[in-house]
Amino acid sequence: MYTFATQIMVANIILSSGKDQSLRRFHPWVFSGAIKKIKNNEGIEITPNEGDVVNVFDNKAEFLGQGHYSNGSIAVRVISFQEEDIDAAFWQKKISDAYQRRTISGLTNNPHTNVYRLVHAEGDGLPGLILDFYNGTVVFQAHSIGMHMVRKEIAAALQQVYGDALHTIYDKSSETLPKTYIVENEFLLGNAEYAEVLENGNTFKVNWITGQKTGFFIDQRDNRQLLASFSKGKSVLNTFCYSGGFSVYAMNAGATLVHSTDSSKKAIELTDENMKLNHRDTCNYASFAEDTFSFIEKNQLDYDVVILDPPAFAKHHNVKHNAVQGYKRLNAETMRKMKSGSVLFTFSCSQAVDRHLFNSTIMSAAIQAGRKVRVLYHLAQPADHAPSIFHPEGEYLKGLVLLIE
Repeated sequence: MYTFATQIMVANIILSSGKDQSLRRFHPWVFSGAIKKIKNNEGIEITPNEGDVVNVFDNKAEFLGQGHYSNGSIAVRVISFQEEDIDAAFWQKKISDAYQRRTISGLTNNPHTNVYRLVHAEGDGLPGLILDFYNGTVVFQAHSIGMHMVRKEIAAALQQVYGDALHTIYDKSSETLPKTYIVENEFLLGNAEYAEVLENGNTFKVNWITGQKTGFFIDQRDNRQLLASFSKGKSVLNTFCYSGGFSVYAMNAGATLVHSTDSSKKAIELTDENMKLNHRDTCNYASFAEDTFSFIEKNQLDYDVVILDPPAFAKHHNVKHNAVQGYKRLNAETMRKMKSGSVLFTFSCSQAVDRHLFNSTIMSAAIQAGRKVRVLYHLAQPADHAPSIFHPEGEYLKGLVLLIE
């Protein structure tokens, strides 16, 4: 088990010549290969502790930023591009600023929606940190040791921002930190294990302890709402359904038939539970604990609307080719089986697959399936998941709504 260092070392990262341009464009990552030397204030070469706040300078000793140090490919995640104290006031302002952005988006006082992402890592100038709000609970998820080390400071800032509207903070970082660093998930405030939440007037049960990610896939909120506009009087198939978000929206919008499929029996049980939360009568609903590829291959897809929302096929660039082939195969087989005049919602949440590559892959799938396809909508992540324009890698969710002719 790794023991976190308690002594914070003053470390100054000096970049090699020419390696400062990305930081001058406010990209928040410093890669290990860009580092020339690491020194303390006395000029002695040192190795920082994992998670230390370090200063970054160019080759001519000009200050560029401050960030958390990591023993990995991304050596520094910049949390400030100016010299300032990284103290309680710093975290208070960062969290408050994030809250104000969600207020501008109409999310913090919405009677129909009480679930949203409060902090979206680099998108909010806090790389390595995810904070999701669930009707009075914030789920904290650190993707860097540095962020996990300041979890109590962030918890205090959250309580100042939300006041009595916040009753629970749950740290769910064990799944997202490097495997060499062993931490246990824990409550930082309160002890609620789940909640019923509202999203655009639809009800969902969210369990942050047993659920995937922080408990719910909030990033599809706007796309689920768009699906609802296609669903009235239609038959709908929701694949890779997880907790049944698209299924609930479709049924609430007046779909005549909704089918859900997922390879996880646990996911199907959660989908069924969410359907019953919204509808006492579910006679026009059915679920199948079955692999989506197998389900599509053996069934004629006689549905008006089909949703393909698979998990990330590529989390890293070294497996991108295999991921593209997976997306192509899945979409080609689906298009081949769909009836003329039906609509396909298809997505990729793989950061390594950019929008151009995703669109090209779907085009190749249409050619392979021998179908004429028209693009009705280009889909993306919602405003509470907004990427920074200086960090294009943050634009991970891509989708298309297609008319299959």
